[in-house]
Amino acid sequence: MASLRIDGSHGEGGGQILRSALSLAALTGRAVRLENIRARRRKPGLAAQHLTAVRAAAMLCDARSEGAELGSQTLEFIPCRPVRAGDYTLDVGEAREGGSAGAVMLVLQTVLPPLALAEGTSTVSLSGGTHVPMSPAFDYVLDVWLPTLARMGLRAELSLIRSGWYPVGKGEVTLTVKGGRRTLRALHVQNRGALQAVTGRALAANLPAHIPERMAARAQAVLAEAGIAAAIEPAVLQAACAGAGLFLTARYDHCLAGFSALGQRGKPAERVAEEACVALLAHYRSGAALEQHLADQIVLPAALCPEESLFSVERISPHLTTNAWVVERFGLARVDVRSAENGTGLVRIRGNPVGACHARP
Repeated sequence: MASLRIDGSHGEGGGQILRSALSLAALTGRAVRLENIRARRRKPGLAAQHLTAVRAAAMLCDARSEGAELGSQTLEFIPCRPVRAGDYTLDVGEAREGGSAGAVMLVLQTVLPPLALAEGTSTVSLSGGTHVPMSPAFDYVLDVWLPTLARMGLRAELSLIRSGWYPVGKGEVTLTVKGGRRTLRALHVQNRGALQAVTGRALAANLPAHIPERMAARAQAVLAEAGIAAAIEPAVLQAACAGAGLFLTARYDHCLAGFSALGQRGKPAERVAEEACVALLAHYRSGAALEQHLADQIVLPAALCPEESLFSVERISPHLTTNAWVVERFGLARVDVRSAENGTGLVRIRGNPVGACHARP
């Protein structure tokens, strides 16, 4: 069967196309050829975390690859066997001379679905950036993404050995995946229910204790003004470089939502807190179940469910529609994304069993 061609410039034209294609290629055994990789980014082609994702996916299925090098905008990826459970170790810093703070959570999201459907238990040790820009942070994956996947039947545990911040990285996490599922359960969250609680962590690495305390205090004050009580824990961590961020989780009757903001030099702790709170309040006032980031990250797992998934989302993002396009290219599911009058959206995913998947021409 000929390789499935994927245009990396489609839609938002970023790394999500690559990661989803790699994950789906490993799952289905279908060879893929990716062109124009990350064409819409300031520095197109494979960066360190994308190259690590290629290597990670290849390890799972003994894939052969051509073009797996930094800066490459074309990649041929050919799985040579079904995904096998095992112990895997990956370091984003090894992908580039001088190291990298590339996002390990994005590599994790590439390998988790294939390992969840493989027979046996897998352990994945990942080193790199755990709390970095343009990526879900460790706290989001732990508190929002994995619990949502658990509702769908995916069994995985994640632990933080050491946090890693931009620009040095050198954080470390361990993921344990209990595979053996033939399919996952569909997700039905059209109505989120009442807000039960808002919790969070205000974290600072290699910085004075007053910084996370100020983030926590300001966030609690902003949310209190909106009538929302929040329990936010300030903490100081040790890491290879300085970093700070606030990570909030909103717990509703029927779903979870996560929001975050990262600090940077010259940015007051209070502003970091306000950014995270603004995102939380925008979702709260939308009335939708899933926030925009969880929606696009749940499309691929939902496509592995034979039953129909249905959920509302606060905003239809380019990431969401692009990820839906990649899933449909593999023939895994039909993804219907519709806008509502108030700016929210409704996503319907009609999936097929993995074993019956055939890529569309």
